[in-house]
This record gives sequence, C-alpha cells and structure tokens, in this order.
Amino acid sequence: MQYEIKGGVLPVVICHLEANEKMITQSGGMAWMSPNMKMETSSNGGLGKAFGRLFSGEPMFQNVYTAMGGPGMISFVATLPGTIKAFEIGPGTELIVQKRGFLASEAGVNLSIFFQKKLSAGLFGGEGFIMQRLSGKGTCFVEFDGHVEEYELAAGQKIVIDTSHLAAMSPTCEMTIEKVPGVKNMLFGGEGIFNTVVTGPGHVWVQTMPVNNLAGALAPFIVTGK
Repeated sequence: MQYEIKGGVLPVVICHLEANEKMITQSGGMAWMSPNMKMETSSNGGLGKAFGRLFSGEPMFQNVYTAMGGPGMISFVATLPGTIKAFEIGPGTELIVQKRGFLASEAGVNLSIFFQKKLSAGLFGGEGFIMQRLSGKGTCFVEFDGHVEEYELAAGQKIVIDTSHLAAMSPTCEMTIEKVPGVKNMLFGGEGIFNTVVTGPGHVWVQTMPVNNLAGALAPFIVTGK
C-alpha cells in the first residue's frame, strides 16, 4: 500500500492498493474510491470488540474495503479541520490516541479500548476514562484536531497539558491529573480546574484545537430558531 496526505488544514489521505489489499475504516470514513473497491461491513472480531469500539468513541461496525481484480484507490478525509498523520504500528510501536482519533488502517491493525490506570485521570482528564489503543501490525492513519506538536519525554520527564489537548501518547507514558494551584486561579484563570500531566518515557502528541474548544468558539455565532 502506498499513500499520500494532502489538503493542508482540510486533509485527505489517498491510498493506492495492490490487488486484494484491504483497508479498514470507521463507518462513513470513505470519501471517494476506484470502482473496483469492494466494501464489506463487519464487526471485525465479534460483538465483544464491536462494543469495545463503541465505548472508545467509534461506531460498533467497521467497513473493510478490498481492491478486487487489480490495483485500487481509496481516500479518507478528516472529520474536522486538522491534521492526518500516518503511524507504523507493530510490536513496540503501539499507540494510545484520543477518542475518535482512528481514521483508517491496513487490515492488520487492531483498534481496542485503553483504560486509564488511575480513576482520577479518567474522571477529569478531558478525554475521559477510555481512550483508543492501536496495536497489531500495519500502517494506521490518525486524525488530530488542528495543528499537532510532538515531544519526546525521557524517563520521569513531565509535560503539563490543558484538558483535551492530549491527542496521543506512547503506551509507556503515564497520564495523571493535577489540580490547578490556588482557588483564585481555578475560579478566574479561565484554564479550568485540572490539568493533564504526562510522564515519560515516551512520545506525546499535543493538538491545538480540540473539538470542544472549536464548539465553544462557534457557539456565540450560532443562531437557533424554531
């Protein structure tokens, strides 16, 4: 499989497949494709995994696309303005991503639930108690909200992240929650009550425009009526 990512802040990934190669995506993820791409909707691992995907922010069922009779082409677009990044998933290179982060992958990549080890991280960590784990083997495409910055943390090194800006991290990282110091800071600082603290070793991806921030920015301009 060969691919190219285009589109700037409105990104699309275009995948070029050899005959019989497969791609997996969430329901509704495909934008356009060649006519020889065959689609099959599947629970992809049974009802247990299907419910797991549901709890991690994805639809229960996935679509599997296969290039039939020769090379094929298929494209996937991001849900919101942002960034699409490609990751090579394999032993030692698993990835933990935010809810709704999975866009598409080769058939060998597995999507499952990742539970935060500490309850406080789950309750106040912005992305909730459940995130997504990408494992198995193959190329995977993940969508981030807005621009994304990357940091490599050494063992014990920490980074403090505002709620919801944590987009992805290595499984070796630990996520905890830290209360903003001072009552005045919590009430009038505009940064919320809790921050997410990620401790290395591992890699961290931070996004600039989480979907809840985007919704809050647009809310004053939305006029509702009957």
